[in-house]
Amino acid sequence: MFQIKPSHQWQNNLPTMYDLPSEDPEEPGLPDEFHALQPNLLSQTLRSPRHPREDCFLATDLNLYFDVKNPRWYKRPDWFLVLDPVRGCEQQDLRWSYVIWQELISPFLVVELLSPGTESEDLGQTVREANAPPTKWEVYEQILEIPYYVVYDRYVNEFRAFHLRGGRYQALALPDGRLWFEELELGLGVWQGRFDGVQGLWLRWYDRHDVWIPSLSERAEEQQQRAEEQQQRAEEQQQRAEVQQQRADRAELDLEQERMRVEEERRKNQELRDRLLKMGIDPDRLS
Repeated sequence: MFQIKPSHQWQNNLPTMYDLPSEDPEEPGLPDEFHALQPNLLSQTLRSPRHPREDCFLATDLNLYFDVKNPRWYKRPDWFLVLDPVRGCEQQDLRWSYVIWQELISPFLVVELLSPGTESEDLGQTVREANAPPTKWEVYEQILEIPYYVVYDRYVNEFRAFHLRGGRYQALALPDGRLWFEELELGLGVWQGRFDGVQGLWLRWYDRHDVWIPSLSERAEEQQQRAEEQQQRAEEQQQRAEVQQQRADRAELDLEQERMRVEEERRKNQELRDRLLKMGIDPDRLS
């Protein structure tokens, strides 16, 4: 097998994943692993009491077209949530993209995961050039008027959130790194743990009791644990039933032995009476 073993100096000069081009010349590189895992956890743990999953549309890295006059303009959020959209029931109806002038419903929440190449635009720090498409911040805030915008920087473990008020995004205070959405009856917070075999700090949903919504693997583990507990309870009940049966059998045996003892005593008494009668003695007259 052909292998390249660069020297330490060469290694320092090799391009990073952010330097290598993607198929789209306008993009600096391909999404990294975190951009696949984190949205997956968000989707798995979104279980809103007010909005069943069939009434939600969740999208990861999907083109979001926002201007009917410029139909080629789009943004690609790392993850977004739409409430009460029209949902297709057949596989062929699944969306290729999200086209706002057809959907007529803007996302309720957008989550962006910061990368070195997109940080400035994600945080609204880039200036729109003349005749250029609007920036991501402008699209979310002023065109689509998305109520909530969340940004997470895994490099410094910083979770920031913005709420649309008066046509502008206002930063929200996040005590303990958590944000409650009354519209969903769910909260979004930073959780430390292992997801899909990777240990780290992750964004995930929690319920009104501050309990983290379980992921698919966690639900499977919980179901397996409940099944094992039910099996254990069934075995314990079986053992108790066997003990009770043994006690019943023992009581029945004791009862039979007592009956046999009484019967044996009665037989002996009868034999004694018979002998006394043969001897001309009335047993009933004996004191």
